[in-house]
Amino acid sequence: MAFQIEHKLVIGVASSALFDLAGSHQVYLDSGPEEYRKHQEQNLDVILGKGVAFPFIRRFLNINKCFPRQSPVEVVLFSRNSPETGLRVMRSIAHYGLDISRAAFMTGKSPYTYLPAFNASLFLSANEEDVRNAIQAGYPAGIVLPSKISDEDDDIELRVAFDFDGVLADDESETVFKRNNDLNEFHAHETEHMAVPHQPGPLADMFQKLALMQRLEERMQKRDPNYRKILRIAIITARNAPAHERVVTTLKSWGVSANETFFLGGMNKTRVLSVFKPHIFFDDQLTHLKSSPGGTIPMVHVPFGVANRGQI
Repeated sequence: MAFQIEHKLVIGVASSALFDLAGSHQVYLDSGPEEYRKHQEQNLDVILGKGVAFPFIRRFLNINKCFPRQSPVEVVLFSRNSPETGLRVMRSIAHYGLDISRAAFMTGKSPYTYLPAFNASLFLSANEEDVRNAIQAGYPAGIVLPSKISDEDDDIELRVAFDFDGVLADDESETVFKRNNDLNEFHAHETEHMAVPHQPGPLADMFQKLALMQRLEERMQKRDPNYRKILRIAIITARNAPAHERVVTTLKSWGVSANETFFLGGMNKTRVLSVFKPHIFFDDQLTHLKSSPGGTIPMVHVPFGVANRGQI
């Protein structure tokens, strides 16, 4: 039986993250909403190019192809367009064969307030204001940063990478470090609290539901030894020993784990990202997202917590 939306892993994606709307947006900036509407109507059958989040979304939807009976995931389009100007987006979705049937068209307004109505565990958008407002309202969201698109059809895996503090966990420990920028103080705090799980961060629900997808894959592989798993999850954190233990404690308390976990001790994260090659990487600090190897790793900024205070 197919999962009801209340039990699915739902991702809300803005058209600005899914497709390359640079040309259309420039028309809006240069000539206003009426010319933008005309431009979209005149180019209704001109398929939009792939956006930064496209490879991730396409592979994410493939989870349903592996589990058609349950259909455990869903993507909902959230758009500032009107239904009329959004027709080009919907036709582009159909052209690429993306199984996206639900949509919210807001005719110029921000769509983030409707995230709970669709049970969304993530909202992806290139609109910084929308994402920051969503985070302030307590909703899980990330700003898709510009990068080149790499979408290899023969690569069936879905690789997702997360930072830990301020993304999967709350910013308690980051707050301790930022107080005096003292690494020793941070390590002392984490050693003292190593048996105390962190409170969930903005993307904890998404991570836990991805872990459920992994358990579905494990059961499938037991039934069919030839089944090839498609989902790989990595945690890539600047922590190192002794602060690593609290990460393990937290994940264990949630009943989840990652396929690969890296405690880098401040080492440049791109050294690991260039090997893991995620289809999306979430981090709360822009300094960790500035340089992508070759510019082809989709980076998402989660503007949550003390690391982002004063920027909102």
